[in-house]
Amino acid sequence: MKATPLYLSEVAPPKWRGAFSTGFQFFIGVGVVAANCINFGMAKHSWGWRFSLGLAVVPAAIMTTGALFISDTPSSLVERGRVEQARKSLTKVRGINSNVDAELADLLKFNEMAKDAKKEPFLTIFERQYRPHLVMSIAIPFFQQLTGINIIAFYAPVIFQSIGFGSNSALIAAIVLGLVNLGSILVSTGMVDRHGRRFLFIIGGIQMFICQVAVTVVLAVSTGISGTKHISKGHGILLLVLMCIYAAGFGWSWGPLSWLVPSEIFPMKIRPTGQSINVAVNFATTFVLSQTFLSMLCHFKFGTFLFYAGWIALMTVFVVFFLPETKGIPLDSMYQVWERHWYWGRFVRGSGR
Repeated sequence: MKATPLYLSEVAPPKWRGAFSTGFQFFIGVGVVAANCINFGMAKHSWGWRFSLGLAVVPAAIMTTGALFISDTPSSLVERGRVEQARKSLTKVRGINSNVDAELADLLKFNEMAKDAKKEPFLTIFERQYRPHLVMSIAIPFFQQLTGINIIAFYAPVIFQSIGFGSNSALIAAIVLGLVNLGSILVSTGMVDRHGRRFLFIIGGIQMFICQVAVTVVLAVSTGISGTKHISKGHGILLLVLMCIYAAGFGWSWGPLSWLVPSEIFPMKIRPTGQSINVAVNFATTFVLSQTFLSMLCHFKFGTFLFYAGWIALMTVFVVFFLPETKGIPLDSMYQVWERHWYWGRFVRGSGR
């Protein structure tokens, strides 16, 4: 499944690559909302958890069947020496009236350059000229998880129940959060190729930071420093509103863009390697945070949300200074954004491709 962003980036036209790739995060959001709706419907049945788990076979079967009907990407076909199939694949994804000769020639050229590399990709990515690529493949998925969004998605019913909502109300609140996230991803789809990746990263980061700080303040006021006071209904509704605004900020920024940007910044020779590192860091960080979140919530109480706010501030500053704009740039010309960057240029300028 995590090869999907890479696949979408390789087949999408550069000017629409962002919109195509945000579809990946959108359907993840659809899955989250569907799962929460099923959990709500099954909450009163003792066997409900079995039904919820077993129903996962349906989307798995759909994805497996669908994978049988999609063609390989032109880049993948060229890399395996299937030039004519690559031409047909390019014609299919660009349209029968498009002239694909120039794009195919570029793919062949960059494939030959990739073959000239003697080292294995996992060694190549550690070379000096690929320093920015390596940093982004680690930093972006790491920061995405430290927004706290997956923790809220995993434990939303627990969080809302702990701050005063009933069990059914907590499940409904989780569904509302998921729907807000879905709507905001659609906003990202319409904006990402117009305003760029950096703009959405920065605006979304500021929005999430403000909401996390506001949640901290509301919890501190309503539950006290010890966290033992019962939260009022008004404060509970305010928290839900703040978390919805936070979910919207994630939905049009770090949600889809954390999959889009890593899938488009790597040259052909290290593209699968970079994406593998990106996914590995994402899963590893998710595992650690999911195992520690409830303990943090019990011990630090409202301070847990301030912890995530601090990370959001840090990652927003990171984007401002270190992430170049990649909007509308062909994948095989992406090296230019690093060469022109004020910091990364010292690593890649004059070092070849």
